Amino acid sequence: MNKNFLLIAFLVLSNGLFAQNNAPKTYRFSVEEAVTFAVENNYSAINAGRDIDAAKQKRRETIATGLPQITAGVDYTNNFALQKSLVPAEFFGGQPGEFAELAFGTKHTMTARSQLSQLLFDGSYIVALQASRTYLKYFENYKQKTNIEVREMVINSYTNVLLAEENILILNKNKEVLDKILFDTNETFKNGLIEEENVEQLKITLSSVVSNLNYTLRLKQISINMLKLNLGIPVDSELILTDKLDQLNQANLDFAMATPSFDVKKSIDYEISQSLVDQRRLELKLEKSKALPSLSANMNFGYNAFGDDFKFTSSDQKWFNYSNLGLSLNIPIFSSFGRQAKTQQAEIEFDKAKTQQTEAEQQLLLQFQTAKSDYEFRVEQYTSAKENLRLAERIERKQNVKFTEGISSSFDFTDAQQQLYKAQQNYLQSMVDVINTKATLDKLLTIPN
Repeated sequence: MNKNFLLIAFLVLSNGLFAQNNAPKTYRFSVEEAVTFAVENNYSAINAGRDIDAAKQKRRETIATGLPQITAGVDYTNNFALQKSLVPAEFFGGQPGEFAELAFGTKHTMTARSQLSQLLFDGSYIVALQASRTYLKYFENYKQKTNIEVREMVINSYTNVLLAEENILILNKNKEVLDKILFDTNETFKNGLIEEENVEQLKITLSSVVSNLNYTLRLKQISINMLKLNLGIPVDSELILTDKLDQLNQANLDFAMATPSFDVKKSIDYEISQSLVDQRRLELKLEKSKALPSLSANMNFGYNAFGDDFKFTSSDQKWFNYSNLGLSLNIPIFSSFGRQAKTQQAEIEFDKAKTQQTEAEQQLLLQFQTAKSDYEFRVEQYTSAKENLRLAERIERKQNVKFTEGISSSFDFTDAQQQLYKAQQNYLQSMVDVINTKATLDKLLTIPN
């Protein structure tokens, strides 16, 4: 019996440990902690880092083409039908004017060979080395741009969750107040002191609040899952947010008093446009370099073996070595103007890239002005929404007293409630708008490393 008890205890303990190991992980983040985590774990950020690794390997590949190259191989030929030639028969004691068939070679031939080659000079190789640096720089810039965009996405999705949570708190509070008022009103109606229409009007308002509450509960879960996706964590994990909406809003309001300066040439988008200009400049340089001569050297080593029988692995097989050293000089002379046409095409693309960079510069300046104006507008809206909420609460309290005392209709009270609910939503949304527009402005002001 003791053995059975120990076995059951062991199984229960094992199942408990297994369940703990497979339990969803819990994450706790402030908004800045969430951003830091997402930069390392967001799916797009991870792949952007892999693009950098791939670009580094591409650069290594480019460098390797100008370094010594060694190849080796073995060739085997089975001459099962040797080619024959005709030679004068008199060479072998025959009659003049007659020809004899003669086969040259052996049935089996094998060659073991190796080659060492080295590029001595090639203008296109020098340009390719420069281009590989630009290629790597582009992906490094793209990684930084991805990080900046991930930051904005995380802040937006983080505040959406906080907005849903605050909405739920307010809607629950509104529901509790309405439940009490509806109960008191219904009791008053039962006593015949008011009309049933007052009760029905409150029921309509309560139904609307409950419907919005249920929708917001579902929206909160969707917002949490979206934040998890942006963070790069499983959607079945538990996520706890430690920041509050009003705290984040207050932190972002402090920036409203500052006058930020924007140096467009330090923007990551400008850096990316500069990478494109550099790339097109190097493409033009590459086409021009094709008019230069190229020089390479190679050294060959090898052994040949022949025989009518296949005995190349035998120790008495004779092998004949050979070796040679060669130089190859290629001088472009005339291409029927094809090379010139390619150079002109590259020059046109270079000019286009410079124009695109100028356009990008102007667009960035416009985006900054728009983002700054939008942020300032949202700050003003927040101030207005805060004051409107204070007034709406005051009006609703007065109407509540009047309705309770029977000197105001249910329609007036309902209008005051609806005005309050709208003011509450506007106030919460105004805080979210301040935070999100500040994130957009920060995205433009972020200076790449």
